[in-house]
Amino acid sequence: MKIKDLPSFNKPSSKLLKQGASSLDTAELLSIIFGKGDKKESALEISNRLLKKYNLHKFEELGFTELLKECNNDIGKAFRIQALIELSKRYNKLVNHGYKRKITSAKDVYDYFVDSYGKRKKEYFLCLYLDTKNFIIKDSVVSVGTLNSSLVHPREVFKSAIKESANSIILVHNHPSGDCSPSSEDERVTEIFREAGELLGISVLDHVIVGKCDYWSWKENN
Repeated sequence: MKIKDLPSFNKPSSKLLKQGASSLDTAELLSIIFGKGDKKESALEISNRLLKKYNLHKFEELGFTELLKECNNDIGKAFRIQALIELSKRYNKLVNHGYKRKITSAKDVYDYFVDSYGKRKKEYFLCLYLDTKNFIIKDSVVSVGTLNSSLVHPREVFKSAIKESANSIILVHNHPSGDCSPSSEDERVTEIFREAGELLGISVLDHVIVGKCDYWSWKENN
C-alpha cells in the first residue's frame, strides 16, 4: 500500500510525531529516511522489499552498483542507506566506548573489526592508532584491494600516527575468503612496517588478519 493511501493517523510521519520513533517498525523508519518513493513503488513498499530480501544487517554487503539497482536506480536512496549504515556503526562505537577501548590481545582487535569487515567482499587494509596505555585513539582505512607492498606505503600510516601522537599501531586487514592464513606478501608488508616503526620510535604491536569467524595474529605466531 502506498503511504498516501494510508489513513493520516497511520502514516509513518504521523506515528513518529504522535507516538515517537519506537512505535514505528523497521520498514516505516526506513521509509522516513527515504522520504518519498518513485513511479514504481512508494517509500514504504521499497523499504518492505529491501528488508524482506536483505534485512538491515546485510545492506553493508551490497556493492554500490547492486544497492543502486535495488533502489530503482535512485542514487539518493542508495546514498541514504550507505549513510545510515555508517551512522549506525559510529553510534555503536560511541555507545560501546569505541575510541576508548583498550586493546590487550589480537582477539580484542578481531572483536573490534569483525562486524564491520569480517564479511566484506573486498580486502581492506586498516590501522589502529593506540596511546601509551593501548587505548584506541583512532582507526582508519589505509587502502582497499589486495594487500600489496607497492600500494601500501608506511609513509601515510606513520604520518597519521605522528599527527595523532600515537605511541604504537596495529595493522589489520580482512580476508574475504575467510581463510586467515597469511600470504608471503602479508608477511612482507608486516616486516616493512615493523622496520619503519623502529626507525620512527612507533611500535608495530601486531598485524591481525580478520576472517568471517576467525583471525590470525602475527604477534601470536612469531
